[in-house]
Amino acid sequence: MILREIIHLASGKMLTDVEDLDIEVKGGYTADLMSDVLASIQPDAILLTGLCNPQVVRTAQMADIRAVIFAGGKQPTSDAIDLANEEKLPLISSPYGLYELSGRLFQSGLPSLKKI
Repeated sequence: MILREIIHLASGKMLTDVEDLDIEVKGGYTADLMSDVLASIQPDAILLTGLCNPQVVRTAQMADIRAVIFAGGKQPTSDAIDLANEEKLPLISSPYGLYELSGRLFQSGLPSLKKI
């Protein structure tokens, strides 16, 4: 699925200056514990989270995450946004809670990218 489509499905608002919204995303993963993300996510996924600090961006870098969506209308810290802009990592805020956001994307065809 293309990032542009995901942003539309999430009613998302871009928080970073990333211009390429035609990034291919292979699936999604939802977590607030970054140790779970590092242990379980597959590359080229989108991360859905409620955690809003720079550690999310660092974890995304290490795990080859394509973009991060913050659920519940949450806004990451300015440090996290600055770091994401440096790394060209799209950060998005969605008004939907984690449960609904995950369901919307899964129902629209975005598979889970959790390692089993």
